[in-house]
Amino acid sequence: MPYHKAVTTTSLASMGRMMSRDAWMTKLKWTAVIAAVFGLVALSALVIQGQQGCGDQTGASSCTRVLFIGNSYTYVNDLPAMFAGLARSGGHRVETAMVAEGGATLADNAASAAASAAITSKKWDVVVLQEQSEIPSVEQFRQSEMYPAARRLADTIYRHGSRPVFFLTWAHRDGWPENGLPDYVSMQSAIDDGYLAIAAEEQAAVAPVGVAWSTMLNQPHPGLWQDDGSHPTTAGTYLAACVFYATIFHQSPGARLSRGSFGGRRRDASNHRGRHRAQRSEEMGVGLRARPGRCVTTGA
Repeated sequence: MPYHKAVTTTSLASMGRMMSRDAWMTKLKWTAVIAAVFGLVALSALVIQGQQGCGDQTGASSCTRVLFIGNSYTYVNDLPAMFAGLARSGGHRVETAMVAEGGATLADNAASAAASAAITSKKWDVVVLQEQSEIPSVEQFRQSEMYPAARRLADTIYRHGSRPVFFLTWAHRDGWPENGLPDYVSMQSAIDDGYLAIAAEEQAAVAPVGVAWSTMLNQPHPGLWQDDGSHPTTAGTYLAACVFYATIFHQSPGARLSRGSFGGRRRDASNHRGRHRAQRSEEMGVGLRARPGRCVTTGA
């Protein structure tokens, strides 16, 4: 049965009986804690392993299909494949696909024939929406760019019978001083506000990756950012995959993990300014050394 929005609101202040920002943050922090608080693990070398996805079983309830729409924050280190590897290690059958261009905004993807074709190509359980890293932190940019595009994309996703999930991203390591956000904390708070408002309006779930990063920064040497202070290291992407696992399956990603295979191709951000599009469907598996019940990474 297709999913439908129950109500539409325009701001956090007008939510009525919907959750307040504090309630939202409490819920999201709990999801982030599930993904991050169990301890630290070390990643071994990444191994590419092709795995069977959902195949032709379009009605199979045992297989979860997830489409990721975003930019280099999604394709650097291949977040969809890392998530698929975690899911497989946890006993879940998944199929993932990705539409991502370096620097792409939600407005770009809302106007993209590739994104539209991907959304309607099959019955996705979840379609992940990731905005460009800076836009959610500035109210003017939210209203003029992010929110109109998010509404169009979410409407298409709902009409196709899928669920949108917003990818609440991390802030830049040094904030965005040029726009009044002098440090990481101020920029992260603004990004949180930007995603929470549109998620509430669209009655959509949020994958609180940025909240998990905030939690991990209390650990020594978390190593989540590349040298550019923006893109994720392998550890940062792995933490993001843990958050998506907890968000989609409502389980700790460490609950069933043991030594096994975990997939992904490492890609740095040196060419992220180029217009790179990756669109594929796969399930893959990554070599992982982990203590039982752990799903938080050290620096990579």
